[in-house]
Amino acid sequence: MEFNVDNLVRENIKKMTPYSSARHEFSGTATIFLDANENSFGSPLPENYNRYPDPLQLTLKEKISSIKGVPAQNIFLGNGSDEAIDLLFRIFCEPGKDNVIIFPPTYGMYEVCAEMNAVKVKKVPLTQDFQLNLGAIEEAIDANTKLIFVCSPNNPTGNSINRDDIEVLLNNFDGLVIIDEAYINYAKQKTFIPELTEYANLVILQTLSKAWGLAGLRLGMAFAGEPVINYFNKVKYPYNINTATQQLAIEALGNISSVNNWTKTTVEQKGLLQEELLKLPFTQYVYPSDANFILVKMRAARNIYEYLSGKGIIVRDRSKVILCDDSLRITIGTPEENKQLIEALKSYTA
Repeated sequence: MEFNVDNLVRENIKKMTPYSSARHEFSGTATIFLDANENSFGSPLPENYNRYPDPLQLTLKEKISSIKGVPAQNIFLGNGSDEAIDLLFRIFCEPGKDNVIIFPPTYGMYEVCAEMNAVKVKKVPLTQDFQLNLGAIEEAIDANTKLIFVCSPNNPTGNSINRDDIEVLLNNFDGLVIIDEAYINYAKQKTFIPELTEYANLVILQTLSKAWGLAGLRLGMAFAGEPVINYFNKVKYPYNINTATQQLAIEALGNISSVNNWTKTTVEQKGLLQEELLKLPFTQYVYPSDANFILVKMRAARNIYEYLSGKGIIVRDRSKVILCDDSLRITIGTPEENKQLIEALKSYTA
């Protein structure tokens, strides 16, 4: 049976009338804008921030379209990927009735958004090698399962999820499969974006916060079939991406060469850092990583975390996370930062 996203959408969302801003109602060219109750005299800033931003971010989407090879109508832009995650719950999950499936250890916002929206979370832990347990997933799915979240490369483990296993979900699950590719720029595994034309139940999340170095702008991207994107646009706040973010993102997207160089250097530094960490007597294991961070199993990881904090070096203690006992997550820094980290660890004594 052909997938129909309308069958997943909450009835109140189907029936709601979206807010129509002044800029939604206008098309064409104009020189005098007296429609949106803005301050017509300008702003204290040099840029013309007295005008509301483009509610659909069309110029920015066209730029992203040219880079990602995705039509603009298949792109949703959010205030970080977290906005897209939250909207997925609001659009598709009936509070107190529906459920979603996640695969811990994984990105924490899936569960947080579920709790905020009163949606049950079914947890199917990854296997010991941080891959999907397809048999357990099949058992967990029921008639009220609407969303499955797959983080690949995964956070905090850093590994990519087996592509064939993800395709099993896409081919056999009647709900939406969301693949969070926040770290895809660092991965050997290719993005699932080309598969958008093949799977109507596929949603891909990416971000400009990682490889693009724009974490401070808070700009996330969702790629999906047009019916799904239309629901995103129906439910989102009218002006969810401000003018400054749109302008700066367009400017940054014109500098792909720098991003490619940073990505290459990050991958090289990751290899060097992994080698140095393995030389330390308290390092037990360095997990393979397709991201810009590594998960490291260490004896007395919490003590090492506190020791590094005392030296002004902050890493992430993941010791209490399932399957990550005694593990620290370490972001790949600049060559100088990585050198200082290793020098500090060499001086550590239990």
